[in-house]
Amino acid sequence: MRYISGGIALGAALALGGLATAATAAPTPTTTAAPAAASGFAPSELVLTVGFGDKAADASIQRAVTLGCSSGGVGSHPDAPGACDQLRSVGGKFDKVTKAPSNAVCTKEWKPIVVTAQGVWEGRRVSYEHTFANACAMTAGQGQVFNF
Repeated sequence: MRYISGGIALGAALALGGLATAATAAPTPTTTAAPAAASGFAPSELVLTVGFGDKAADASIQRAVTLGCSSGGVGSHPDAPGACDQLRSVGGKFDKVTKAPSNAVCTKEWKPIVVTAQGVWEGRRVSYEHTFANACAMTAGQGQVFNF
């Protein structure tokens, strides 16, 4: 008798679980986005960060912004159009942005600051990280992209 009542209880639990799952799995509304080709630009949407530390995995993020260059420079970046223009001028090569020549004179203090870019640039996945020796070196070599 114990096995029969246990079987009934198990069956009831499975049935109720199935009904609860079906009830919560209601269809979600879908949004239709315009294809990237319709805007004339391949997708270019990035998240940029600046943090203290020598590696992004260990850094304490101080600032983060979004940069959308597909639609003329939008996002929370303070100079999104300028940053997008700079990236376009170097073909999206972040190392050309962060290692731009500068005549600034900085101390040799090691207080690392790391910048990162994650997202998509002109349809291709981007994962970039660069470490500056200190704040002076970052200011001298950051360009518009990481100036936020």
